[in-house]
Amino acid sequence: QVQLVESGGGLVQAGGSLRLSCAVSRSISSINIMGWYRQAPGKQRELVANIISGGTTNYADSVKGRFSIARDSAKNTVYLQMNSLKPEDTAVYYCNVRYGVGSFGNSWGQGTQVTVSS
Repeated sequence: QVQLVESGGGLVQAGGSLRLSCAVSRSISSINIMGWYRQAPGKQRELVANIISGGTTNYADSVKGRFSIARDSAKNTVYLQMNSLKPEDTAVYYCNVRYGVGSFGNSWGQGTQVTVSS
């Protein structure tokens, strides 16, 4: 089982920035997909961004051009840089990794709250 520890959430005004971090308990070179999801009150959890082992990144349309996902293999950490934040970005953000053959291994972080005030 892979353990994930998130940090970096908080309260920020609209237009501001935050950087979320997700520390992974094993070498991320063995991780197939690393991603960030979010869940707002009363809504389903949705994919925000992910990065595939080869380096390909994917973003939800709502965050393209504002958010950026990156990984640091030396620190076994994945980041989500969030710029130009909007009130609708308010949610609990979760780190997720998929690993193993067929990416059947699946681990979630505990979640970190991001609140954007208008």
